[in-house]
Amino acid sequence: MSGAFAQTTPTPGTPAAEDAAPRAKEDAVRLGTVTVTGSGSKLGAGQILNEDTVKARSTVTKDATEKDRATGNSYQALSLLPGVNTFNHDATGLFGGGLNVRGFDVTQLGFTINGVPVNDSGSYSVFPQEYVDLENICTQQISQGNPDVESPHVGATGGSVNIVSCDPEEKRRLRVAQTIGQLNLSRTFVRFDTGRFANNMMKTFISASHTGADKWKGAGGAKRDHFDAGFSLDLSPDNRILGSIMYNKAVNNALLAPSLAQLNTLGYNYDFSTAFTPGHLPAVNGTRQAETGPTPQFYKLALNPFENAIMSVSGSFKLAENTYFKVQPYMWYGYGTGGVQQRALSETAFLNTTTGKTGAGRDLNGDGDTLDAVIVANSSVTKTNRPGITAEVSHLWGSHQMKLGFWYERAQHRQSGPAVGVDANGNPADQWLRDGRILRPDGSQFNSRDWLTSSPAYQAYFSDSFSFMNDRGLLTFGARALNITRKFTNFANEGGTTVNFNSTYSVEKSFNDILPQLGARFNIDREQQVFANVGKNFRAPPNFAFAPTNGNVTIVNGVAVMTGDVKAETSINADIGYRYQGKAFTASATAFNVDFKDRQANAFDSNTLKSIYTNAGKARTRGVEIEAGTVPVNGWSAYASLTLQKSKVLNDIRSSATQVLPTTGKQFALTPRMLAGLSLQYSEGPFYARLKGKKTGRQYATLMNDEEVPSYMTADFDAGYKFADFMFVKSPLVRLNVSNLGNTKYRNPSSGTVLNATPVGTQPAGSVFYYLGAPRFFSVTLSADF
Repeated sequence: MSGAFAQTTPTPGTPAAEDAAPRAKEDAVRLGTVTVTGSGSKLGAGQILNEDTVKARSTVTKDATEKDRATGNSYQALSLLPGVNTFNHDATGLFGGGLNVRGFDVTQLGFTINGVPVNDSGSYSVFPQEYVDLENICTQQISQGNPDVESPHVGATGGSVNIVSCDPEEKRRLRVAQTIGQLNLSRTFVRFDTGRFANNMMKTFISASHTGADKWKGAGGAKRDHFDAGFSLDLSPDNRILGSIMYNKAVNNALLAPSLAQLNTLGYNYDFSTAFTPGHLPAVNGTRQAETGPTPQFYKLALNPFENAIMSVSGSFKLAENTYFKVQPYMWYGYGTGGVQQRALSETAFLNTTTGKTGAGRDLNGDGDTLDAVIVANSSVTKTNRPGITAEVSHLWGSHQMKLGFWYERAQHRQSGPAVGVDANGNPADQWLRDGRILRPDGSQFNSRDWLTSSPAYQAYFSDSFSFMNDRGLLTFGARALNITRKFTNFANEGGTTVNFNSTYSVEKSFNDILPQLGARFNIDREQQVFANVGKNFRAPPNFAFAPTNGNVTIVNGVAVMTGDVKAETSINADIGYRYQGKAFTASATAFNVDFKDRQANAFDSNTLKSIYTNAGKARTRGVEIEAGTVPVNGWSAYASLTLQKSKVLNDIRSSATQVLPTTGKQFALTPRMLAGLSLQYSEGPFYARLKGKKTGRQYATLMNDEEVPSYMTADFDAGYKFADFMFVKSPLVRLNVSNLGNTKYRNPSSGTVLNATPVGTQPAGSVFYYLGAPRFFSVTLSADF
């Protein structure tokens, strides 16, 4: 639980009041977020803060991320923290990546930006390259175990990640930065801060960036345009409003994720085809032209275009002495597609909306018949509108800091599968699949899927933080009552030939639970403290659990009947730990235990457009997390982390009516036994240099543990020099960033839900696909203020 009384109102004699090292503090305005008091550069090279909370929590500050490559994303920023297993698809951060914490997949973690939930409202996916420009971010904090009691999440059985942007600057400033690098990397960033105005009550900023880079293998690249704006309005010392807008528009060519067999036979740089060969065939009436397209698919038909916007306003108002009201309305919008669009579409694959069966004909290549199969661009398009609001009243009563709050949102998730034509060079008529959509013979739109999910969710929560013994001790209790209803409608579509696809049906199912948390922290002396925390967490099934691509819904006499085992995933997370916060260094050690019930293994295959949703039953993860950071000594400072963990499946998994897989005792995929991180920094005067290293232990790619992923180690180097001011140029800075110094080759599974890589009884082998480590990469950034 965040917001402990000892954090928000430290008194003389507590560590928070006396040391000058950076310390985490509850944000006074935004709900469920932290800010930093002191300078992050004074401890652990910006990778660690002194904490007083009752649970495990780690924070990266701006003092660390401002030295990272300017194009980086949050997964890269969090990579050294304890418990975090992360990888990126390339060095720039423009192509996304993967994240696991304590064995939790990213879809089991709750992500917020300025208090706004940003996980996909249907699948809980997170796309780190879409959200922020690093220059505008002040803190990125992860709670490895229990989310905060006020967290606005329905899908977080694991911890939470909270990203907070910086407030506008106090004084007027124009900042310009230009990044160039290998693979034609170019990025221009401009930010203008107004400084204080309107009787010093108001300050605002606006920023924009444009980025482009080539892929590290194959043809294609990434283009990204990003826009941020924010304001701060101080009505009085006790009444304040913050607002922010983040808009992102990007188009990426996908990176092919090969199987292990493809990697071994076709090489490390195997990627999508660079030529549209074979392409379209000459159209001849009366004969069948069966187009196949290139193998692997053409790179221009493997695109990820997406745009999204995050808008929020947060206000904190004093109602009475020691009583405050916080409110935060928000809106999340997203539109885009992804995966592989290349498809050979049969001219008789269209839905006959009268009979409710596929087989209707449409001439696609203009030869006057419906005998052909023609290459088109087709993939899943998602449009999301997600308004919500959180409100909270807090009151300080003696030694009790009490909170009562309510959260509500109504996410509407429209998922369709349109198709557009492809020209002779392999270019889709519209890469966004908006215009020129292919129609059925009756004039309605062809769709390889056609789903509408409305997910109204709400929670009421309460917490009490009780401090005692002159704030040496802190006891917290809280609970949230959470409810979400999945209202899923499948409109008849061409995603398959069975009645589930070709029928319009609706399913409505609600999931709810009471989620308590209990925590304690005690200061042994001015430098040492112990803490403990236990809580229950909850994750409602994703929307595709009700889709025709799964076996959970059966059409009986025209009515949808739930036949699958669709349950909410729950977990009990417990931390117990020790912190040392001395003058020379800060360290913490946490032992944790996670017990799962109805743990879900889910994935979406963008090539086959098939979703998999498996109830893996019970599981347990146990381990130890250690992190430490030093204060600068003669310019030198360091940060290190170590994670030792073991996950275990506690039951066998039924994979079919006739096959049970012996998974008891197996380790969950994407959960390395060991993770270690190190950051060593020298900073003196205008110069700094930093070396970062990460060791990822061996892990498994399947639930049967029959395909192992070798351990690997990577290292990055960063350096910078700030020149003296010159005329109207202020703080000119040059930065060098080098990724993967050793040019290490490594691989990470694209999903952790493949059951087995070798046949088991009647269960055929599944295929694991891997994202590969990008080679060594150099970039340089020049920046200055005006």
